[in-house]
Amino acid sequence: MFKRVLIAEDHQMTSISLRKIIKDFSETDADYVYDCDDAYARIQIGLRNENPYDLLVTDLSFVDEGNSSTIKDGRELIQKTRALQPVIKVLIFSGEHKPEMIRPLFNELQINGYVCKGRQDSQELTDALKKVEEGRIYMPSQLSGSLKKGPVYQFTAYDLILITLLSKGVRQKEIPTYLEGMSVRPSSLSSVEKKLNVMREALGFTNNEQLVACCKDAGLL
Repeated sequence: MFKRVLIAEDHQMTSISLRKIIKDFSETDADYVYDCDDAYARIQIGLRNENPYDLLVTDLSFVDEGNSSTIKDGRELIQKTRALQPVIKVLIFSGEHKPEMIRPLFNELQINGYVCKGRQDSQELTDALKKVEEGRIYMPSQLSGSLKKGPVYQFTAYDLILITLLSKGVRQKEIPTYLEGMSVRPSSLSSVEKKLNVMREALGFTNNEQLVACCKDAGLL
């Protein structure tokens, strides 16, 4: 279960609903802030006090109230948070529904899940929390169509990091060096080889090129 959760959401009623859902799911009283600067400051304090957050739930867009915030939106908040605390899990809760806008977030920001605000968002949030807590990726229904056409495999954030590196031309034996630079664990070559083999076998592939192509077709890259 999540021990420390931080919510970054500038609408009060949405923040209250998020806190209730998280409380019901993990019996955790989530901390909450209304702008990105405060969220980043809380994350810094958590690390400094050796009591870090293990989940960040954030919107993408925040209302500019003229308070000269240095971090303007959720995307930038995630980027800065990932640089400071790479292992934190990130769940986006946003009103953006367009697949072409959502899809790149999984690759570019290495998010763990995305839930669209809407009629069924309460149940979807609960489902997303469960998957993210288990180390899996939660894809919104807007992106799930292509995944349903092929073999079922739940990609983790670690899986997608490996596949993303392969898609950028990084050779398998070079991946450990990149993982170490990103503070991602496990980073040993044996761990990388074992994980890639598990994915290939689960999806019925014989090489990494097929694995990369599958993820591109599914909209994960």
